[in-house]
Amino acid sequence: MTFTQSPVDQTEQDAPAIEHLLDLAFGLNRIAKTSYQLRLGNTPVPGLSLVMRDRQLGLMGAISFWPVAIGAEMTPALLLGPLAVHPERQNMGIGRALITEGLARARPKGHELVLLVGDPPYYARFDFRQVPEGQITLPGPLDPKRLMFMELADGALAKASGMMLPPWRWNEINAPRATT
Repeated sequence: MTFTQSPVDQTEQDAPAIEHLLDLAFGLNRIAKTSYQLRLGNTPVPGLSLVMRDRQLGLMGAISFWPVAIGAEMTPALLLGPLAVHPERQNMGIGRALITEGLARARPKGHELVLLVGDPPYYARFDFRQVPEGQITLPGPLDPKRLMFMELADGALAKASGMMLPPWRWNEINAPRATT
């Protein structure tokens, strides 16, 4: 079965329902994952973070895209995730609709590189590929086979090397220190 509803922008009012959906999809320990450290103190990109609703369940799918910066050069990229679909609505095309719409919106906004930590067989369907091991690191443990990328502009991955962090964290690290 395929779902025909279109994704719409997330709103602040969606936040509690999104958290509940993420708990259903990933469990309560999801916040311990390294990729969640990239979301702390960060804000999803407006216009790219989407939901799909259903009269019976309410929120049935959600996706977020987060700004990240890579290496001391702070090469900008998007972090896709989490992508969650209600367990009662999986395998209906909801995840595909959310990813496709989010990526379609990212291109004209000038985003060049999208990264994610996820299931390689699932995301390969959307042309995501494995980041060459060691090129990009995260602030915690990670199976390097699960770090994937998609270039929205040719050569975007070649510009990115080093630790992936939220931009605010790189700004903090690079800020001049007061001397005493």
